[in-house]
Amino acid sequence: MNNNGAAPPVGPDPNRRRNSKKTGRERLQEFLAVFSKDDDVLVVINADPDALASAMAVKRLLRYRVKNVTIAYPNEIRRLNNLVMLDLLKIQAERLHTVKPADYSKRVMLDSQPSHLPSFENITFDAVIDHHPASKGWLATFVDIRKEYGATASIMVEYLRLAGIKPSVALATALFYAIKVDTQNFEKRVTMADAISFRYLFDHANLNLVRKIELSSLRRSELNYFRIALNEMKLSKQRIYAHVGKVPSPDILVLIADFLKQVNEAAWVFVSGIHNDKLVVIFRCDGYKKNAGKLAEKVFNQIGSAGGHRESARAEVPLKNLDKDAANITTNTLIRLTTKHM
Repeated sequence: MNNNGAAPPVGPDPNRRRNSKKTGRERLQEFLAVFSKDDDVLVVINADPDALASAMAVKRLLRYRVKNVTIAYPNEIRRLNNLVMLDLLKIQAERLHTVKPADYSKRVMLDSQPSHLPSFENITFDAVIDHHPASKGWLATFVDIRKEYGATASIMVEYLRLAGIKPSVALATALFYAIKVDTQNFEKRVTMADAISFRYLFDHANLNLVRKIELSSLRRSELNYFRIALNEMKLSKQRIYAHVGKVPSPDILVLIADFLKQVNEAAWVFVSGIHNDKLVVIFRCDGYKKNAGKLAEKVFNQIGSAGGHRESARAEVPLKNLDKDAANITTNTLIRLTTKHM
């Protein structure tokens, strides 16, 4: 095992091929076997509800098996729901740049993979647990990737139950909320395992805390962007368009798009804004006979990055890649950019 923080070797991981044939108990036993009582463990996540809840679960699993567990994340947490989750559930986590991964004897990655972000690339991980499709270019002693699962939290619930550990109210609440978020209230395709974990947590979570976290989406200062969107909004051929201008975070565009998606006359919603010298466009549709992800790629892949799912997508385009009128982007610009591909 390499503990010096060097980049992991490139190549396929044989653990991934063997992993699918193992029982849940075998996976749990192999995960726990990675650690010893003298280990200082670093759990690295890209902080969102699923990752935070999964990190809490690993910390509980290792409570009496290692010396210490530290949770660290590289991203700035701006979304209010996530900040409220941290506060209400008293989740202790550090920013990744404030710790030295090489100082820890074991390192775990949850709800992500070492190749997903540049900040992960120079860290060797001993264990990786995730529900996203497996990527290449890294190795780990223990790997549990289940791309068919709706949430990593569902995997962690299985681990806890197999270990005979009843989650605390805070842990159960975090895991319950995480599965709700990552499955979009089970509107996305999920497995029976997600439903079983969710039902189990229902009896242990504080549903009032879940509701408080869910309803904490907006800061008062962000209401102004809704006003701008409503003033700029244009409806044409069952499509709603709104350009909001400069925004402190793209998250506000997501909130506005999800709000406008509720308009009965709208089959499509396009909301855009400027953040960090990029045009950010949020796509929403019913996903029935439409595909937001494919449209986003068709419109913006040549000049920026774009992608998503059938019902939701996102594009980011550097302003320098737009025409000379990029500084004067309006709702009409958004209409012009998207309609020529529909």
